[in-house]
Amino acid sequence: MTDERTGVYPGTFDPITNGHADIIRRATKVVDRLVVAVAENAGKATLFDAAERLDLVKEEVSALGPEYSEHIEIIPFDNLLVNFAQSIGATVIIRGLRAVSDFEYEFQMVGMNARLNPEIETVFLMASDKHQFISSKLVKEIGELGGDITQFVSPRVAAGVMDRLTGGEEGAVLRPARPAGKG
Repeated sequence: MTDERTGVYPGTFDPITNGHADIIRRATKVVDRLVVAVAENAGKATLFDAAERLDLVKEEVSALGPEYSEHIEIIPFDNLLVNFAQSIGATVIIRGLRAVSDFEYEFQMVGMNARLNPEIETVFLMASDKHQFISSKLVKEIGELGGDITQFVSPRVAAGVMDRLTGGEEGAVLRPARPAGKG
């Protein structure tokens, strides 16, 4: 009998993108049980509150199909990642990498996490070529400016983003406020 390997894939998922879903799908090949940990992250301004992000992630994981979703749990967390990972029995933290700029930040996090809990390893999964440029931040910016986000997120997430950005008014677009001094 072998021990079940549990991994945790943490993120804000504001909103969950096709790139996130790709990493989730691929992470299930690395671990027996995957916990998608939705950060409540009170210090970060989000488009969706924690409960809404949790629901969106649950819907997207469910849409992956039972061959994936039966090995995945979605749990909110609001504490130190290594402490959360330890509390759920995870020995692996899954992180997605899109570009070299991601690596610098992630490299620092790996060092800190290893100092805090050397029993938990970090595994990086490179974003697939069709998802390398997708980020939640860019999806929100494109949506705010009236662009089509449907190639970056599922139809259900796109509808939720656009509904939030327009306040439910069809065709309306919220434009971001211009910073003072910019023309």
